[in-house]
Amino acid sequence: MSLELSKKALAVKPSSTLEITAKAKEMKNLGKDVIGFGAGEPDFDTPEHICIAAKRAIDDGFTKYTTASGITELKEAIAKKFHNFNHIDYSPEQIVISNGGKHALTNVFTAIINEGDEVIIPAPYWLSYPEIVKLAGGTPVIVRTQKSNSYKITIEELEAAFTEKTKAFILNSPCNPTGMLYDKEEIQQIADFAVEHDIYIISDEIYENLCYGKEEPISIASLNEEIYKRTITVNGLAKSYAMTGWRIGYTGAPLEIAKIMGSVQSHQTSNPNSIAQMAALAAISGDQTCVRVMNAAFDERRKYIYERVCDIDGLSCIEPKGAFYVFVDINELIGKKYNGQEITSAADIARFLIEDYYVAIIPCDDFGFPDHFRLSYAISVNEIDKGMDRIKEFCQTLTE
Repeated sequence: MSLELSKKALAVKPSSTLEITAKAKEMKNLGKDVIGFGAGEPDFDTPEHICIAAKRAIDDGFTKYTTASGITELKEAIAKKFHNFNHIDYSPEQIVISNGGKHALTNVFTAIINEGDEVIIPAPYWLSYPEIVKLAGGTPVIVRTQKSNSYKITIEELEAAFTEKTKAFILNSPCNPTGMLYDKEEIQQIADFAVEHDIYIISDEIYENLCYGKEEPISIASLNEEIYKRTITVNGLAKSYAMTGWRIGYTGAPLEIAKIMGSVQSHQTSNPNSIAQMAALAAISGDQTCVRVMNAAFDERRKYIYERVCDIDGLSCIEPKGAFYVFVDINELIGKKYNGQEITSAADIARFLIEDYYVAIIPCDDFGFPDHFRLSYAISVNEIDKGMDRIKEFCQTLTE
């Protein structure tokens, strides 16, 4: 007897970012001095007042099941945050608390996708988007954006990708991996497109607190009633509050969709961790000084790593405006050789760097751009300095 495994699951790629990060950690455990530019994880400890709230929850015995879609107090705090920060009015009933941002997106696509529905995803994209869409039975439609437009999709490109099967468009601003933000005019054009063609916008705003200089995040659902009705806003606490391991994400959505997501979650995972929910409540409703402190530190690192990349012959990038990534173009290095081996993509560079220079970077083939790599500056300036020295040394060894 031959038992066939799930074709849907077999088509899903493992996360290359987690794979590279795991390899870097393994090498560190073996005593190697590895500089890790890989994971999208703040290097700060979770702020003390958030940890205290979690400890209090344990002491108070708040360790039982909660409502599947999250506790009312946290939903109310998120609704208040949506109103004050994002200028969107969601009732607590429109909010679903999930087990992290990935789970929130899984809920979203499970709720809206029917087999064969298409989801337009601008490349470069966070590598999990297409895989989550496929697991939900949808078809990712990848649109490669242009460096000349700061890797942001144009309306012309959207129009070319649209078909009668298009169900949704994923908007990620600030963007992983580029660090780019869409301005208000660009977001308004996307909103008008979505309303005209009657599709959903999945707005991933996980990096909203990591915008620099005069840049400000704009929530597409805040623009008008028509786009509000077609938008599902996705967010979480991992990046803004250094709470990656706590696994709390959330969505604001039209009531009908929120109910479906809550129902699905009730069967797939039940409630998010009760203790983490109380920590999240403290994070969202408490003093936001910690967010500003981390933002300032990331901004300092952003400026420094951008200067360092620009100083290396053969590499180029656009100055990131948000998140904590630099998206590095290696096209000038393609065709050059390292120890007699030709460079054909960023994956080759990543392999050479980790093996010989103990530097972990993320090649962006799985992000839709094999000729770029991503550097995370969620590490100290000293680590950035040391790692960029090694990358520069590597580039200087390349031959024609």
